This record gives sequence, C-alpha cells and structure tokens, in this order.
Amino acid sequence: MRTWVEDAAGSGFDVDHLPYAVFSHGSEPPRVGARIGSSVVDLAPLAATAYDAHAGLFAEPTLNAFLAAGPEVWSATRSWLQDVLVDEAASSLVGPHLVPVAEVALWLPFEVADYVDFYASLDHASNVGKILRPQSEPLLPNWRHLPVGYHGRAGTVVVSGTDVRRPHGQRKAPGDDAPSFGPSRRLDIEAELGFVVGVPTALGTSVPTTGFADHVFGVVGLNDWSARDIQGWEYVPLGPFLGKSFATSISAWVTPLAALSSARCSLPGQDPAPLEYLQVDDPAGFDIDVEVELNGEVVARPPYSSMYWGPAQMLAHLTANGASLRTGDLFASGTISGPEQEQRGSFLELSWAGAEPFIAAGNQRAFLEDGDEVVLRYSAPGELGRITLGEVRGRVLPPR
Repeated sequence: MRTWVEDAAGSGFDVDHLPYAVFSHGSEPPRVGARIGSSVVDLAPLAATAYDAHAGLFAEPTLNAFLAAGPEVWSATRSWLQDVLVDEAASSLVGPHLVPVAEVALWLPFEVADYVDFYASLDHASNVGKILRPQSEPLLPNWRHLPVGYHGRAGTVVVSGTDVRRPHGQRKAPGDDAPSFGPSRRLDIEAELGFVVGVPTALGTSVPTTGFADHVFGVVGLNDWSARDIQGWEYVPLGPFLGKSFATSISAWVTPLAALSSARCSLPGQDPAPLEYLQVDDPAGFDIDVEVELNGEVVARPPYSSMYWGPAQMLAHLTANGASLRTGDLFASGTISGPEQEQRGSFLELSWAGAEPFIAAGNQRAFLEDGDEVVLRYSAPGELGRITLGEVRGRVLPPR
C-alpha cells in the first residue's frame, strides 16, 4: 500500500492509520473527516459521490452515528478509504476533498455518553499506595482480582487544546485542624489511553472479553486532570469526585482498533489468574508509547505495554453486572506508568508527592503552576511504520 497523497507515505498518518475526527473549515458546519498525511479527507461530499451507502454518517457533527453503525461498516469504510487513497486513478476524485489540517478547527469528536476511569497499571497503583499508605501494603486486597474503576463526569470531557481552569474545592493537609475551601494547590495530570464504544448493549446483558472488538471502535489519548489535595480529602470512603470531575481532555483524533493490529502485545502476566469472566487470550495488550511534555520539554515516557489489566478485561468487568453500553461511552485505562522513574505518568509519582521534585527546563517541579502547558503524545507500530496517535494538549488557567 503506497498512497498518492503527497507527504503521507512514511508519515505517522499513512494509509495504515486513517484516524477520524470532527472538523470545520471556515464558516462550514462541523462534519466527519479522516486524516491522511497533513490533510483531512472531507468524507461527507466524497462519500456522497463515491460511497453513497453510508454518506449520511459523515455529514453529522459528531462521530456517534458512524460509531453506532458497527464493525462491518467500520471495516468497509476503512477498506474504501484505503483503496481510493492508494489508487492514483482516484486522485482526481479525492483531491478536491483534501483540506490542510492547518486550516481546520477540530471539535470534540463524539458526544460522550458515560465515562468510566480505571486504575489498571500495577506500577502506578503500587507507587500511589506507597505514597498515600507508607506503612501498609501498597495494593489493596482486591486490586489483583478485578480492574478497579470509578464513574466520572461525561459532561466535562473536553477536546485537546481546551484550556483547563484550576479548580476550587475542600482540601485538608495532614497538619491542619479543619478543612478549608479554595483553589487546588496540587494540580496534576494523568497520562492515559481512552477507549471509545460504538455498538451499545441492552440493560441486563454483559460483554465477554471476546466481544471487545464487537463494541469498541477505537482509542483516544486522554489526560485525567487531577486535583490531588481535593482528591486526598474527599476520596474516603467513596472514591474520586470533585478532584477529578472538573476536566478530562481527549485527543481530537480517534484511532480505529484496526490501525493498531500491529501494536497488539501480551499482557505482562497476572497473578493470581483472574476469574473466568476476565480471562483473555493473548495478545490482549497494546504496545503504545506515550510522551509527557511540560512546557515543551519531555519529562516522562510511560509505556502502555506495561499495563496489568487489558481493555477487554475492563469492558467485561464494566458490564459484568448487566450495566448497558451506550454509543459514545468512554472508558479509560487509568494512569500509564512503567517500572522506571522516567516512566511515571503523573506528577504525583514523578515528584513523589512533592518530596522529590523533578527537573523541567532547569527548574525543580512538582505540581502544575498557572500557565503550564501539558502535551501528551502517543505512537505505536503500524503496518507501514510507526503511527502517530492524536495528541492531548491543555494549558492551566488561574482560578476564577
């Protein structure tokens, strides 16, 4: 497969990738596009000419209709796109519908139905346990038996490039006599991978681990912004609430699972063996590299391949009690952290809760300051080379 699109061949956006987004150009309304090289394929008018069966799906202002169409439509659309982007005879048909990425605005790619965040990294969970409970076992007894998670706030999921304002809330330091209310003093990031559900299920049914690809369309980069001081005071006994719900950023580009076929890898091993409903056949993980950039400098490189729980297990557990899936559901991996210090995917871990500041741009850093910009970048093996997943960018604004 070699594309005729100038600058696409050998890039992170070659025909083995083809992620989807919702974009607008000038005063035109938002609609669905696919990326090839440095261009967006304007799918609605192109499909109306050459792919009439599903043209209406791409004129929508979100990906939801396309997501709900299911694996057969996803696969057929991908094959059609690859064909017309490789066949030079189709260049005269497709060329007028290529728009430079630099000229478009990118929108939240899908309407988020529900949002669930997991806690699937053994290294991250162990580090947090050591920081918060230094005199106890780092992992709670249930951690190796099920993918721990919590329900987040779908309405505060925002697209990459959206500024994030420092949140207010209650916080209480260990030496304080009483809590106080004010802006977070320990604002943090969590580098994660998000999974986008397309095909829904009926209430009362569950999805087996073998049904993962029947329901999940693809992945997004995700930053679970976290106010650690607010979280630390409120999370006992029911878990995260205001310390997490103020903003979650995702990439504008959604990479289909089909583009990650060369990135599949084995999970690192689970002991004890999970219960039957959580058992998976390898490869059940993904070899995706992440970079965490603070104000233009890379400060961490977490590897998604180190995650203990795989996404098929997360989905199976999410639905094990009969909870239904909806088109546009988003579930996230939790912080991606590896065993090495430079592989930690949160500033809580990188600075060991502020006790061991890390260096960025020659300065000692712990938690986020107003004006800081964080960019998460993702890449993975593709069929033709390395693919570049959508970045997640956000700048911290002062509190209101």
